[in-house]
Amino acid sequence: YAPWCPACQQIESTWESFAKESEHLGITVGKVDVTQESGLSGRFFVTTLPTIYHANDGVFRRYRGSRTLEDLQGYILERKWEAVEPVAGWKSPSSVIMHGMAGLFHFSGWMRQIHNYLTGTLGIHVWVSYAIFILATLLIGLFLGL
Repeated sequence: YAPWCPACQQIESTWESFAKESEHLGITVGKVDVTQESGLSGRFFVTTLPTIYHANDGVFRRYRGSRTLEDLQGYILERKWEAVEPVAGWKSPSSVIMHGMAGLFHFSGWMRQIHNYLTGTLGIHVWVSYAIFILATLLIGLFLGL
């Protein structure tokens, strides 16, 4: 979820109720703010918000059903998740490829922090910050090429 997302805000009370019932269902329920955990959004290939996954014994399935409390509970109690196709092996959050994707998301967040530091803290103009990144990219490419 993301705090600014209207759909996430709409499901929040239902999700909290589902989390309270999780002990009776024999599951663990959690939520992750993708604005704070960018690596996880890359690792789970989050393209829409909110995104719900069911994980059992290392097998991940994306939940695409209704987002009412009753339907979420029914998905677990009636074992409807067994009829859902698991996420493909290469797209699984535990795969090497998705670990790499998480790294790219972390790297992009790190670059955004540097840009914000240059423009916000140091007061450098945005275009100068872009020029610094271009120059750094060229120098790193030249260094690696040598």
